[in-house]
Amino acid sequence: MKKIFARIIGMYFNLLVFVSPSSAGRKGFYLFCTPRRVSLKDHQRNFMDAAEKSSFECEGTTIQVYRWGTGGKKILFLHGWQSHSFRWKNYIESFSKEEFTMYALDAPGHGLSSGTYLNLPIYSNVIESFLYSIEPVHTIVGHSLGSFAILYTLFRVPSLSVQQLVITGTPGEVKDFTKFYQQMLGLSTRTMRAIHQSFLQIIHHLPEYYSATRFAKAIQIPMLIIHDEHDNETPHHHALEIHAVVQNSRMITTSGLGHNLRSVKVVKYVTDFVTQSIPEVSLLYMN
Repeated sequence: MKKIFARIIGMYFNLLVFVSPSSAGRKGFYLFCTPRRVSLKDHQRNFMDAAEKSSFECEGTTIQVYRWGTGGKKILFLHGWQSHSFRWKNYIESFSKEEFTMYALDAPGHGLSSGTYLNLPIYSNVIESFLYSIEPVHTIVGHSLGSFAILYTLFRVPSLSVQQLVITGTPGEVKDFTKFYQQMLGLSTRTMRAIHQSFLQIIHHLPEYYSATRFAKAIQIPMLIIHDEHDNETPHHHALEIHAVVQNSRMITTSGLGHNLRSVKVVKYVTDFVTQSIPEVSLLYMN
């Protein structure tokens, strides 16, 4: 049923482009940037309610922020597409609240933040704004789009005070997702041209501009990269390419964890890296 519905939407855009290319392009672009908001379950809400909560405004959107701990070292957690800050529960519980102050924020259109749309520039602007309010930051930990967004943010604003990064399940190229979007909806070449024109008009770049590997080349701080070799959503080879261009990086490849990377071992990899008890070598983990 979902596939049929997607094809109906695609047929609509493919017809609309003959009547109004700009309208088809604009609507297609915003649909591409529209996540499905995942509601918090009761046990998730209970955990989040135990945090110190605050919010801030960024470009007309109210961003929900959570804080745990009172330590001098600051960690920021950034979730991915159609997720929210609860995904970091096991990580937050693994760090000392006396040594670390931990923050997580819900991206626009996610969790308890307002907004309808999310794309890389929107997320990056939110991250930049929040980092200015809390820097210096010891570590940023991202998953999926959150990882991509912090790479882009530090590429754009290298002066931000961040000591090290952990990126997990990182996408490689926005053009991969636009190709999937085209195939899923059955969009014509004419429709995709109109959508690409809207990319230029709205965010000033074509999809090809947004490349994690190119952004990562500009980053000099230590970086831990964790990716599953069987990730069906963000291919493993992108992580290898990022590792190859970041001199001060360490790579951990898991097997059997998929894109979500939910494992106590992954949590330990991250906590060990942050607390500097991980060996100074590239690592390979095969489950």
